[in-house]
Amino acid sequence: MRLIPAIDIIDGKCVRLSKGDYNTKKVYNENPLEVAKAFEANGIQYLHLVDLDGAKSKHIVNYKVLDLITSKTNLKIDFGGGLKSDEDVAIAFDCGACQITGGSIAVNNPDLFLKWLTKYGYNKIILGADCLNRKIATHGWLKNAELDVIDFIKNYEAKGIQQVICTDIAKDGMLQGSSNELYADILSQSKVNLIASGGVSSIKDLEQLKEIGCEGAIIGKAIYEGNITLKELQKLC
Repeated sequence: MRLIPAIDIIDGKCVRLSKGDYNTKKVYNENPLEVAKAFEANGIQYLHLVDLDGAKSKHIVNYKVLDLITSKTNLKIDFGGGLKSDEDVAIAFDCGACQITGGSIAVNNPDLFLKWLTKYGYNKIILGADCLNRKIATHGWLKNAELDVIDFIKNYEAKGIQQVICTDIAKDGMLQGSSNELYADILSQSKVNLIASGGVSSIKDLEQLKEIGCEGAIIGKAIYEGNITLKELQKLC
């Protein structure tokens, strides 16, 4: 299972939220590159970089942070947040992203999202399936769509999507464990490469996600709060 630390960006700074609430913002480091280099120094190969300003603004904002990290590290970055147009996606790839994640766009403009799949290839585009009470949420989790998360994933799987990041918003940033039952249900009904996100609080959580069959796990606040150390991740890597 791939271990994928997360860096969420607001105003160019490394932050974390709780349950996606922007009012709970906590700044952990004003230099995201410093954080990324620490990950790389401890054997991490992958990074999940989220432009929270972009998610709120509906267009890419913090692309300079992406460009800086890709130019100064060898981390393989998937980038999400605010990707709503061909131009946004082109900027993300031009700035060095290996993959991009589309969530809101896959809900509100599926034709455009499928166009990106065709243009860039299925290994470059990740479906973002963020949900609350198993209903898809969009626009930086500020809006809810009446779409069942498993139906949403299966619909895109039928159209060729292979990789999915699923975040249970109720778990995100709470350090209370991941949504294992949800992930098991998804994997029992689809064959996507599932990346679990939200709630990881310990090495035990990572072991359970691996047992369930997740292809990857995104780790955020657990690292920043010291629940999981970089040395522990280095051993797992």
